[in-house]
Amino acid sequence: MSTILMLKVSGQDQVGLTASLSQILADANVTVLDIGQSVIHDQVSLGMLVQLPETADHATMLKELLFQAHEQDIQVRFTPVSDEAYEHWVQQQGKDRFVLTILARRVTAEHLAHISRAVSDQGLNIQDISRLTGRVSQNAVSANDKACIELTLQGKPKSLEQLRKQFLQISAELNVDVAFQVDSVYRRNRRLVCFDMDSTLIEAEVIDELAKAAGVGEQVAAITESAMQGKIDFQESFRQRMALLKGLDVSVLDSIAEALPITEGAERLMTTLRAYGYKTAILSGGFNYFGHYLQKKLGIDFVFANHLDIKDGKLTGEVCGDIVDGAMKARLLKQLAEQEGIRIEQTIAVGDGANDLPMLSEAGLGIAFRAKPIVKESARHSISTLGLDAVLYFLGFRDQEIHS
Repeated sequence: MSTILMLKVSGQDQVGLTASLSQILADANVTVLDIGQSVIHDQVSLGMLVQLPETADHATMLKELLFQAHEQDIQVRFTPVSDEAYEHWVQQQGKDRFVLTILARRVTAEHLAHISRAVSDQGLNIQDISRLTGRVSQNAVSANDKACIELTLQGKPKSLEQLRKQFLQISAELNVDVAFQVDSVYRRNRRLVCFDMDSTLIEAEVIDELAKAAGVGEQVAAITESAMQGKIDFQESFRQRMALLKGLDVSVLDSIAEALPITEGAERLMTTLRAYGYKTAILSGGFNYFGHYLQKKLGIDFVFANHLDIKDGKLTGEVCGDIVDGAMKARLLKQLAEQEGIRIEQTIAVGDGANDLPMLSEAGLGIAFRAKPIVKESARHSISTLGLDAVLYFLGFRDQEIHS
């Protein structure tokens, strides 16, 4: 009868290692049932699940493998696998798979310990672990360093709600972001990314900047904060703030637009999305005057925002047309998906405020970015520790695939 073996190879990585070992197996007509390899700091770990045919000279093949290992100064171990154990392994395929993404300025052992414990407590098994971010020199430590580790999990969690609560607690206590996604075909095939503008693409609330220019900054900021936290209906708060801007001269719009601080990672994100053919959109409760400014600056495809009403060179304190609120953002997301001929599961929405929750919930991947606690707790995913380009890690991008 044929024999199934697990071969485990470890040692210094070197060119031609896999070729030399697999040639010995090839000469014995071995079938490869599974294979995996990882390299950490030039140390290789290679695993091969193989089936030896009845006619093979098993002893000679194993001796040749050991000799080759000695020649290349590596270690090889052989572990027999029973037919029952192999069939049990085969039956595991098709089980639920998930991707867990860990984001932080630096990932620590404490992060891994807490997160992996939460995963194991839910009955999930870690299948693969990989680093998506590039290597970081200890001689060039920066406040904007980023680290991302991706785990592939298998199994069925006992309670998704409880797991999410655990991740939220870990995130709050240890300053780390944890995203938990189903590993589906849609995760690897997103096509449309929609962004809120204020406090998402830019590190400012435009209406607050307009209010400062109009001398009503504190009044408008207080209303804005209440709206962001969901304490005031967005449309009502919007009308209240707009009324305070009545009479502001439009000459200030250009200077405000030019001074808008672009969020960390936004340009890197947009350049990469554009390079890979993603469509992008601004869906904002702010103003299209500033949305179009960002559209040109960042290369965004679509802009939907409120249109300032202007008469005799001054703001009237109103907007033209319907106010873009949370419900409209969700409708626009679906409209763009239909227009582009893609499924809603292929969409991403990113925002920070309570009025972003409808589109975050509607999208295939909804991300609360540097959001208020009430929004972060309600959204399925969040980013608080890194810049906007961290969205790319949720999609499985590695640093070498990202355009600067």
